[in-house]
Amino acid sequence: MLKLLIVCTLAAMSAADIAEEEDVLVLKKSNFEEALKTYPNMLVEFYAPWCGHCKALAPEYAKAAGMLKAEGSDIKLAKVDATEESELAQEFGVRGYPTIKFFKGGEKENPKEYSAGRQADDIVNWLKKRTGPAATTLTDVTQAESLIADNEVAVIGFFKNVESEDAKAFIKTAEAVDDIPFGIISDDAGFSKFEVAKDGVVLFKKFDEGRIAFDGEISKEKLLTFIKSNQLPLVIEFTEQTAPKIFGGVIKSHILMFVPKTAKDFQDKMDQFKKAAEGFKGKILFIFIDSDVDDNQRILEFFGLKKEECPAIRLITLEEEMTKYKPETSEITAENIITFCTAFTEGKLKPHLMSQDIPDDWDKNPVKVLVGKNFEEVAFDPAKNVFVEFYAPWCGHCKQLAPIWDQLGEKFKDNANIVVAKMDSTANEIETVKVHSFPTLKFFPAGDDHKVIDYNGERTLDGFTKFLESGGKEGGAPAGDEDEDSDTKIHLSNINGKDSTKN
Repeated sequence: MLKLLIVCTLAAMSAADIAEEEDVLVLKKSNFEEALKTYPNMLVEFYAPWCGHCKALAPEYAKAAGMLKAEGSDIKLAKVDATEESELAQEFGVRGYPTIKFFKGGEKENPKEYSAGRQADDIVNWLKKRTGPAATTLTDVTQAESLIADNEVAVIGFFKNVESEDAKAFIKTAEAVDDIPFGIISDDAGFSKFEVAKDGVVLFKKFDEGRIAFDGEISKEKLLTFIKSNQLPLVIEFTEQTAPKIFGGVIKSHILMFVPKTAKDFQDKMDQFKKAAEGFKGKILFIFIDSDVDDNQRILEFFGLKKEECPAIRLITLEEEMTKYKPETSEITAENIITFCTAFTEGKLKPHLMSQDIPDDWDKNPVKVLVGKNFEEVAFDPAKNVFVEFYAPWCGHCKQLAPIWDQLGEKFKDNANIVVAKMDSTANEIETVKVHSFPTLKFFPAGDDHKVIDYNGERTLDGFTKFLESGGKEGGAPAGDEDEDSDTKIHLSNINGKDSTKN
C-alpha cells in the first residue's frame, strides 16, 4: 500500500511539473518524455507563434482539451512551440504548422498524424476512435439519442444480429472514418423509436434533411461513399475548420460562391445557391466564401478575383490537375448556376485561364515579364533558350530567390540566345504548363518541338549558370519530375491549413 502511495505521489509531482494553459499541456524537450510516461495517450500540436492557422486552431484545441477533461478521459492535449523547441520539431519531422501527432500507449516512436477537422468535436471524436471501439454499442434508446444530440453528424447501424456480415462491414467502415462517431444498436425499441423497419444504416445530422438512410447492399466501400457524400451540408462555408472536410472528401468538383456576408442580398444569394445545389448532390460540392474575410483574400487571388468583383461564381476540379471554370454570366440565380453546372457535368465547358495584360515594359529589364497572353510566343520561340520562374508574390521561397534570379538575368542579358523570365502564376495560367508549387523553374530549349525541362539543381547563381551553359542538362530533369517538398505548394495553406516552417 505504501509503495502504491509513493508511486501515485511521484506521478502527481511529475504531472505538476508540466505547465498547462487552458487544459493544454505545455511541452518542451526537457519534459516531453516525462509527459509521455504520465499521459500515455497524448495529442501534441507543434506550432509557431506567428502562424495564422495555429492561432485559428487554438480556441478549438483548448475546447477539446476541456471536453476530455470534463469527461474524465485519460487522453491529454499538449502543444510544443516548434520555433523554440527545434530539436523536438526535427525529431518528429515537423515541416509545416500546425503539425499534430498522436502518441499512444506512451510510445515515442511512429506517432500517428492527426487527419481530421479543426473543430473541437472533430478532435475529440478522432481521439476516441483511436483509443476506444470504432462503434459504440448502444444498449438503449437513450444512448442513441445522446449520440445524435451530442454530435453534428453521427452514424448508427441498426442490426438485429451484431455478428452478421452486414454488421461486420459496418464496423469496418467505422474503423476507416476518423471524424464521425458511430454507434450500433440491436434493441427492438431502437428500431421502433427511429422508425427503422429492417437492418440498415442511418446518418443523422443537424442540418439539411436531418437524417438519411443508406439504400443498397451494405459494404465498406459503399458505406464510405454514402457517408462522405452526406456528412457535409448541401452548402458549406469555407473556414479554417471546415477546410479539411471540404478538401478531404470524395467530391473533387467544387463550385464556389464568393460573397460578403454583410451584403444586403446575402440571404437571397444563398437561397439561390442552395436551390441549385439540390440537383448536384454527390456530384459537385457547393461552397460559399465570405469575400470580406482577410484570411480568404489569397483564395480570391488564386481565382483572379478582387473584393469589389464579388459576389462571383467559380468552379474548380481538384483532380491531379486543377482546372478552373468561369460562368458566362455574373448574375447569380439558381437557373444560371444549374445551367453552368449542367454544362460542366456534360463536359461542355472550356477551362478559364487567367492572364494579365502584357506590360508595356515587359522586356525592358534583364528578367523579362511574362503573362498568359505572351507566354507561348516567348517561351516557345524556336530561336531562344528560355528559363522561366513561375512565382507567387506572397511566397517566401520566391522572395528569397528574387535577388539571385535578377543576378541571373543581368548575367545573360547580352546573350542573344538565352532569355531569363518570370511569371506571376497567381494571376496568369497557361494550358501547356501546370504549376503545382512555388517557385517552379522550367527551361524551354530552342527548337520546334516545344520541349520542357524542369530545373532540379541548386538555387544559386552558379547552379543556374551551369544549367543554362549546359543547355539544360546539368541540374535538369524531364518535365513532371520536379521535387516540391521544400516549396510552397499552390494554396496548400488554404487547402491543408498548414504554414511552411520557413516564414
